[in-house]
Amino acid sequence: MFINMKDRQLNLKVVYYGPALSGKTTNLERIHAKTDPSRRGELVSLKTAEDRTLFFDFLQLELGKINGLTPKIQLYTVPGQSYYQASRKVVLKGADGVVFVADSSPRRLQENMESWNSLHTHLEELNIPIHHLPLVFQFNKQDLENALAPSILTRAFQTGSYPTFSASALEGRGVFDTLKAIINGVVSSIRN
Repeated sequence: MFINMKDRQLNLKVVYYGPALSGKTTNLERIHAKTDPSRRGELVSLKTAEDRTLFFDFLQLELGKINGLTPKIQLYTVPGQSYYQASRKVVLKGADGVVFVADSSPRRLQENMESWNSLHTHLEELNIPIHHLPLVFQFNKQDLENALAPSILTRAFQTGSYPTFSASALEGRGVFDTLKAIINGVVSSIRN
């Protein structure tokens, strides 16, 4: 969180974290496409030749006022590929909230768990207690024929009291429910 008192702005950072090809970028693309252009910035993506996220995606949204300040929500994604571990940690630095995007395909469960464990490791290294950080789970790709049920993913991740959402980012289902939940979590955390 960064407060610019001169411009009366509250800058908040939300990071979409998860394994490669889980739908993090697709979430931001869907949000960008469906948000009023006057309330959002441009979507910035740094991609490889294979159209995979190289460093991060970035999208800024503007909301109504909070205690006289205009919040600007900055949405980032981390690269999912394991060889970009250092980049993930850099993107996580200063996060006010995290959306963990899990791929619901049964064959991706191990990659999901590895990514979940790396999130824990990076937050520990950044001295950010995970239980103090607003976190939302999105079980993406629920449109797949063999998708794992949300109840199975909830048990696998031991989500506890964290909000969980079924989604198909490609179809736009669950994308804004997830976004609304993480923004509410971040705003509540800041008010407390």
